[in-house]
Amino acid sequence: MRVTTKLFATLRRGRFDIDTFDLPEGATVDDIITKLGIPENEVTLIFVNGRRADRATQLADGDSVALFPPVGGG
Repeated sequence: MRVTTKLFATLRRGRFDIDTFDLPEGATVDDIITKLGIPENEVTLIFVNGRRADRATQLADGDSVALFPPVGGG
């Protein structure tokens, strides 16, 4: 199955902005994060098809995943 992944803010450093991956059926968001080598604590917000998700969310063909780092401000 093909899943589009978009990285935001600091997650883009040394990586891509948006890319499409071929994943096996039953793959989860965590599989993408692991495949990209992103440390666990660097992803705090996850959306799949515009809806809030978590690492265990199972993906389907054509899904769009957005990954965000911790957000700070003041």
